[in-house]
Parts: sequence; structure tokens; C-alpha cells
Amino acid sequence: MLKIHNTLSRKKEQFTPIEPGKVRMYVCGMTVYDYCHLGHARVMVVFDMVARWLRASGYDVTYVRNITDIDDKIIKRAQENGESIRALTDRFIAAMHEDADALGVLRPNHEPRATEYVQPMQKLIDRLFERGLAYKAANGDVCYAVRKFEGYGKLSGKSLDELRAGERVEVAGGKQDPLDFVLWKHSRPEEPAEVKWEYHLGQGRPGWHIECSAMSSELLGNQFDIHGGGADLQFPHHENEIAQSEGAHQCSFVNYWMHNGFVRVDDEKMSKSLGNFFTIRDVLKDYAPEVVRFFILRAHYRSPLNYSDAHLADARQALTRLYTTLRNVAPAADFVLDWNEPQAARFQAAMDDDFNTAEALSVLFDLANEANRSQSATAAAQLKALAGVLGLLEQDAQAFLQGGSEAGSDETAAIEARIAARIAAKKARNFAEADRIRAELLAEGIALEDTAQGTIWRKA
Repeated sequence: MLKIHNTLSRKKEQFTPIEPGKVRMYVCGMTVYDYCHLGHARVMVVFDMVARWLRASGYDVTYVRNITDIDDKIIKRAQENGESIRALTDRFIAAMHEDADALGVLRPNHEPRATEYVQPMQKLIDRLFERGLAYKAANGDVCYAVRKFEGYGKLSGKSLDELRAGERVEVAGGKQDPLDFVLWKHSRPEEPAEVKWEYHLGQGRPGWHIECSAMSSELLGNQFDIHGGGADLQFPHHENEIAQSEGAHQCSFVNYWMHNGFVRVDDEKMSKSLGNFFTIRDVLKDYAPEVVRFFILRAHYRSPLNYSDAHLADARQALTRLYTTLRNVAPAADFVLDWNEPQAARFQAAMDDDFNTAEALSVLFDLANEANRSQSATAAAQLKALAGVLGLLEQDAQAFLQGGSEAGSDETAAIEARIAARIAAKKARNFAEADRIRAELLAEGIALEDTAQGTIWRKA
């Protein structure tokens, strides 16, 4: 049985969906004003893995990951660029999809844009007013009265007196309490018309937190199974979502809260201020997308993920070992995965233990060792099938080992020509020349392997 570490209870709990056989999951997505970074990559890959495993376990999954396409940063960037907000957000949504596709991240069932759900947000704010949980501040903003919601702080585990206005909690004029947060921002004269919506409480635009409460309830209902996101969203964003949704609907909001750990760079938290900030595109210039996916899944989703060139190089070497097995031992074509088989059962037990991908990957390496030792086509097929559950080992083995899309046809032709020259040198018993060509290729990152079927090459 699947167990999930629930941030709300701070312990692993047996997973029981609200509706038998069906899972409704919401994950906080990207604010689209720039290219996605490694932290975004981790969120996308982790919850793609979660959705894949739930489906492999037989659940019918409805997965929603939102897009924030209205925000102070978006407005500022569009004004700096001299372009419309829609043009800016469309461009970076397309870039986000390119990055996600490269990493093998399947599209969610729904990917709602905040600007498409303003009316449901307004209705939700109205309901909060009716319940005495919202008020209009002196500056025209509409705010949530945190101290009037009895359960505030239960996700972060702190009392109201312990909590302080966090990094993304705005302390605006007219608030009744520093912890109160904005539900609706009044229009500023300098803001473009495309971010101004008419509303009986005053022209303006939605605050950040209200977006997810409205979109999740519209697409998944007032109560659903799983809500995920990065650890940085636990407070205040997810705490505020609970206050909004439970305050408005008077029922439990989410049954299982999941948060993935931070990305660190050389043991320091990744941040622009430290100059150790990497976009997905930066990383993919040096490492194949599947290597990055493997690197992310190699760590348990709740643990910190330490990014470094050494760790990425190690991940590439480990993934190369698995692909080398599939190149050397052809998987059985008629294989059907049997979850009662001991190795598959180990994999399943690992994944059912709070999505322990680190342990699940160890099963893949055991299968690779078995396939290499016994030349078992069945073991190779099981390796490929179980890896596929995680979105791994889905490329042609030889293509991956030769660099995949990174190796152009001209480069491949040049390598093959030099291999042919080496073979000719060996036939002429000019072993010094053959060794020179091998060493030259290795210095360029191309490793040769002489097999019974001939010489093959791979990226070293």
C-alpha cells in the first residue's frame, strides 16, 4: 500500500483517495516571466514521477499544474521590455513547455492560467467577505483577516504569535495585522489596462494566493487528494491557500500535502543573489536532458538536491552504465511486467514507501548487473520496463551512448571515418597508428569498444 509523507501531519500516512480508484492532484506551477530554473525542474520532474507512479498503480489521475501569468514581476518585466503581458507570458510558457518536454515531463491534464480564472477568484473573495474573513483595507486592497481563521498555522506548525510576515507576505498600508495578506490588489494608475479587471469591490487584479484556491476548486472540487509544490511554498503560500479554501467552503481542503526539497549548489541554496542560479537551458547545454532527470530522481524528493558538475557527471556515468547494458543485451520483445516477480516487487515497495526513487533506482542497477552477468534478455526487458515507469531508458541505447540529439550527422560521419581508418591501420599491422587514433578520439570524449560485431563508440 502506498504511503505518503504528509506535511500537514508530519508523518507517513497510508494513501486512501477520496474517490476509490481516482486521484485528484494539484501542484503549484511557474510564474512565467523568465526561463525556468533548476528548482522548477525539480518540481516538474518530481510530480511527473508521482503522477506516473499513481497511474502505474492503477489510479485514474487528474493532474492540475497552474500557471501564474499575472504578477508584479511579470508586469515589471513586460514594461521593461516594452511588450504586452500576454506576449511575455506566451513566450515563456512556450519556453517552459520546451524545457519540460526535454526532461521527459508529461503534460498535466489541466494547465490553467490565472488570467482565465479571475471571475472564480472574485466569487471566492465574495464568499470570504460573507463569512467575515475578508475586509477592504484603507489603500483599496482587499485583505484576508488571518486571526479570524482558527486553523491558521497548522501546515507550518507554528502559532500565530510565532509566525512573522515571510518573504512573500506583503505588508501593505491599511492591514489590520502584519500577517494579513492581499486577496485583491486595487489598480494603480501606472499599470497597463490588461491587468485591470472590473469588480464591485474595486477595479484591480487578484493577489497571488487566491489563484490556486480558485483554480483548484474549479477543476478538482472543494476538497481533493494531493497538493504539491516546493518546500519554499509551505509558508506563506500553502498556509494561505488553506485559510482561503477552508474559510470559504467550510470543509477540509487537501488530504495529503507534499513538498519537495530545495536545490542547493555546492551545498549553498541556489539564489540569484549568490550568483549560483542556473536555468534549465544553462544546464542542458552541458548535460543531456535524461541525465538531468536521472540526477533529480536519484535523490529522495523531500531531501535537499545538491547540484554540482561532479554530481551531474556521476549521474551521466551511472545512466551510461544502464544504457550500456541495454545495448549489449537486447531486451526480450514479448516481455510483460509482473509485479509479483522479486525485483519488480522490490521496486514497487520502494515507490510505495513515499516515492523512494533512490531505492527504486538501486533495483535497476541490480537488474543491469544480472543482465550483464547472465546475458538475460528477460532481465534487460525488466530493467527497461521498470525504468520506463520513471520516464527513464526510453531512448535507443546506442543513440543515447553516442550523444543522442547532441551528436550531429556530420560529427557522427567524422567519427565513423576515423574508426574505419583505425580498422585499416590494424589490418595493416600499424598498431601505433591505431592506438594514436583511439587516444585522439578519447581525448575528444569518444570512447571505442571492440566487440565481436565490430568497433562501437560512445560519448565518454
